[in-house]
Amino acid sequence: MDLRTPLTIIALTVPFLLLTVWAIVDALQREFGTIGKKAVWCLVAAIPFIGFVIYFIAGRPQGRKPQA
Repeated sequence: MDLRTPLTIIALTVPFLLLTVWAIVDALQREFGTIGKKAVWCLVAAIPFIGFVIYFIAGRPQGRKPQA
């Protein structure tokens, strides 16, 4: 059995999964003014393969880290 194909698929998808999780966690930690805006950015970040790019370009600058 040739394992190159499954390993290639895993190697290509794991970075996208990690970046998506990172974007969702980042969106949950930021304040966007309303819960609705935060929910929208979390949903955008959860879009497979492209959502994290959209979030980091457009959404992340809109949010701010809460003061400790």
